[in-house]
Amino acid sequence: MDRKASAKQLFFFSVINYIGTAIGILSVMFIYPKDLAFIGTIRYIDSIAQTIFPVMVLGASHALIKFYPALDEKHRRQLFNYSIASVSAISLGVLLLVITVGHFTEYENSGLLYYAFPIAVSLAFIELFKKQAQDLQRIAVPTLYERIIPKIVLPLAFLLLLGHIFSVQESILVYVGGYGAVFLLTAIYLFKRFRPGFNYRFKTLFGTISRKDYFRYSLYSFAGSLGSLLAFRIDGIIIPEFISVEANGIFSNGVTLASTLQIPAVGMFALYAPIISSYLQNHNMKELDMKYKEVARLLFFIGAVLYSCIFFGINDLFSLLPDSDKLQGSVPVIQILGFSVLINMATGFNGEIITYSRYYRFNLIAVLLLIVLNVGLNIYFLSYTGLGIIGVAYASFLSMTLFNMAKLAFIYKKFGLLPFDAKFLQLGIIFLLCGLGVYYLPDTRSHLFNLVYKTGLSLAINVIVAYRMKLVWQLNRWVDKILPL
Repeated sequence: MDRKASAKQLFFFSVINYIGTAIGILSVMFIYPKDLAFIGTIRYIDSIAQTIFPVMVLGASHALIKFYPALDEKHRRQLFNYSIASVSAISLGVLLLVITVGHFTEYENSGLLYYAFPIAVSLAFIELFKKQAQDLQRIAVPTLYERIIPKIVLPLAFLLLLGHIFSVQESILVYVGGYGAVFLLTAIYLFKRFRPGFNYRFKTLFGTISRKDYFRYSLYSFAGSLGSLLAFRIDGIIIPEFISVEANGIFSNGVTLASTLQIPAVGMFALYAPIISSYLQNHNMKELDMKYKEVARLLFFIGAVLYSCIFFGINDLFSLLPDSDKLQGSVPVIQILGFSVLINMATGFNGEIITYSRYYRFNLIAVLLLIVLNVGLNIYFLSYTGLGIIGVAYASFLSMTLFNMAKLAFIYKKFGLLPFDAKFLQLGIIFLLCGLGVYYLPDTRSHLFNLVYKTGLSLAINVIVAYRMKLVWQLNRWVDKILPL
C-alpha cells in the first residue's frame, strides 16, 4: 500500500480511538456511577479475560508479522491456518482449566470465569485477525469494531439493567455478546479480503521457516504480551479481592478518564515507529537524538496542558454532574494516574528505541520488573496502609515511574541518548510556576465559573508563554497556520 493510503489508515485509526474514548468518558460521567458494583464486576471479568487471552494466542499473532514478509502466498496462508489451529487447541486446554477451577476449587469468584472465557476466546481470535489485517494494510475497520462496539454495548447493558429489563447475569451476557459480535464482524471483514483455504498440513511450512525460530519468537512475544497485561491489568483483579467490586468500579472510572491523556502519544508513537527503526538500522544517532528530544518535548507539552486542565477542573466538573457524590471518589485516582501518564509521555518513545534495536530482549526484563513492582506495591498499600484505591493508584504511579526510569537509564547506557534538553527544562519550570499560581487563586461559589476561569487561565498562560519562547516548534507552526500574522 502506498504512503497516502497508509496515512489514511493511520488517520482513521486515530479518529476511531478518539470516538471510542469520547463514548467511554460520557459513560463514566453519566451512566457507570449509577451502579458501581456492576461496573466493578464487569471490569473484574474484563481483567481476567485480558489476562487469559495472551495464553491462548501464545505469540502467534506477533509471529504473523515477523515471518509474513519471508513467505510466498501459499505459505502465508499456511502460517495463518497454523495460527488458527494453535489458538483453537490452546483455548480448549484453557477451557478445561476453567472447568477444573470452577468445580474443584473454592475460588470465590469462579462463576465469573465462565463469562471471562468467551471474551478471552473472542479477544484471541480478534488479535489474530487484526494482525493478518495489518499484514494486508487493512487495520482501520477491525479497529473500528474493536474500539467502538464494546464501548456501545457496555452502556447498553447498563441501561437494560437500570431499567429492570435484564438481570445482572443477562446484562453481563450482553457485554459478552458484544465481543462475540466484534469477533464475527472482524472475521467476515478479513475473510472477504484474504482466503486462507483449509490446508492444515504444516510440514512444508516448517520446511520454509525454522520451527525452532518460530516457537522461540512466539514464546518471547507471549512472555512480553502477558507481562504487559499483568502489569497494566493487575489492579482490576487485586481490588475486588482486597476491597470490593464497588471500589473496582470507582477505580476503573478513574483509569478510563486518566488514560485519555495518552491518546496523542499512541498516534505519535505509531507515526514515528518506522522512522525510529530506520534510524537505528542506518546507525543515524544524530537524527534519532534530535527526534527523541523533539517528540518528548511535544508530548510533554500536550500532556502537561491536558493534565493541568484535568487537575484544576475535575472537581468542579464532577460537582456539576448528577452523580457527583459517586464520581468524587475517583478524583484522587485520576490525578495520580494522570501524572503517571504524563511522565510516560515525557520520556518519549524510549520503548520503541529498545524494541527496534538489537537490545529488544531488555523490554521483557523491564516488563518483569514492572510486574514485580506493581504487584508488590499493590499488596503493600492494600495490606499495610488504609489508603484503599488511592494506594493502588500510588502503586501504579511508582511502578510505572521506575519502569520508565529503567528504560531511560538503559538507553543512555547503550546509545548515550536522553529525551531531555534545556527547552524541556524551561517547559517544566513554566508549568510548575503556572500551576502553583493558578492553584492558589481563590475559588468562587460557582463551580461552573471556577471550571472555566481556572482551566482557561492555565491553558492560556502555558500556551502563550511556550509560543512566545518558541519552546515547541510544532506549537508555533500550528498557531501561525491558524492565526497568520
